[in-house]
Amino acid sequence: MIEELFQEIAGGVALALEAMVVLIIAGAAIKAIIRMAPLLFHDDLLVEARHDIWMRFATTIILALEFTLAADIIRSAVAPTWDAIGRLGAIAGIRIALNFFLARDIETLAEGRKRRMEAAKETGKSDD
Repeated sequence: MIEELFQEIAGGVALALEAMVVLIIAGAAIKAIIRMAPLLFHDDLLVEARHDIWMRFATTIILALEFTLAADIIRSAVAPTWDAIGRLGAIAGIRIALNFFLARDIETLAEGRKRRMEAAKETGKSDD
């Protein structure tokens, strides 16, 4: 009886976390669309802004995956089944892969931004 009650509570907490995932991703997608709309017609302009929008959205997806992973951990902690363990493993694997590739992409963008800023400073100094 206590285990059933605990499963109900854990299920409710996991469901709340999954609802947060939906809200987080929906909110981030709407924000990205609103920020991106004015940039769609400027192919050569505002590349930094596009990269910034992408990085923020990608970071939000990572956060959402963390919430999803937390929900699955809560569900599988009560009475783990092979299905729950497999789902947990799949989400953990996706999260690890996404984190790796997104971190690499963010680092590449940051390095490019740094090089452009240094080049702009040097150009500004040579004009004096």
